Amino acid sequence: MSILVGRKAPSFRAKAVVGGGDVVDSFSMDQYIDQKHVILFFYPKDFSSVCPIEMHAFQKRLVEFEQRNVAVVACSTDTEDAHKVWLTMEASAGGIKGVTYPLVSDSSKVISKMYGVLAGDYQVETDGGLSASGPMIAYRGLFFIDMKGIVQFQLVNNFLLVRSVSEILRMVDAHLSFLENGEICRPE
Repeated sequence: MSILVGRKAPSFRAKAVVGGGDVVDSFSMDQYIDQKHVILFFYPKDFSSVCPIEMHAFQKRLVEFEQRNVAVVACSTDTEDAHKVWLTMEASAGGIKGVTYPLVSDSSKVISKMYGVLAGDYQVETDGGLSASGPMIAYRGLFFIDMKGIVQFQLVNNFLLVRSVSEILRMVDAHLSFLENGEICRPE
């Protein structure tokens, strides 16, 4: 895994489900440059037992991110079709109905590899594709990317270790406080 903190976030174009159901063929993180900060988080699989909990946790706090001018974007190695179906399922059935932030499809596994969160053994082929053995799914990676496209915070957890949305908001607040006041945040 590579450390991306302090570096330009890898750029990509991919299919994504936005607004809770519309498929965009060419979703790009570049749309946020000079407009918004971004929380880009990777999760292992649609229809898993743990991922819906985390997806709903981000949705419940989405307004707090928006108040800070932060877009939330999720990404997994599932297809956009799988994302759409998952978005129609009620939470009681393991679905994520009601989630409105974008879900990026990384079925090629290239985005997960660029961000250093792809689990499994793989090799890059001469044509740029990947050949692999193992799960080939994303660890729970999270990247806080500023408006200039620079990664300010990076966190990578194993599959079953979910993230704290409160801690992520605290890190966002620390960065925004520094930008506004030039002061380093004190721990809670």
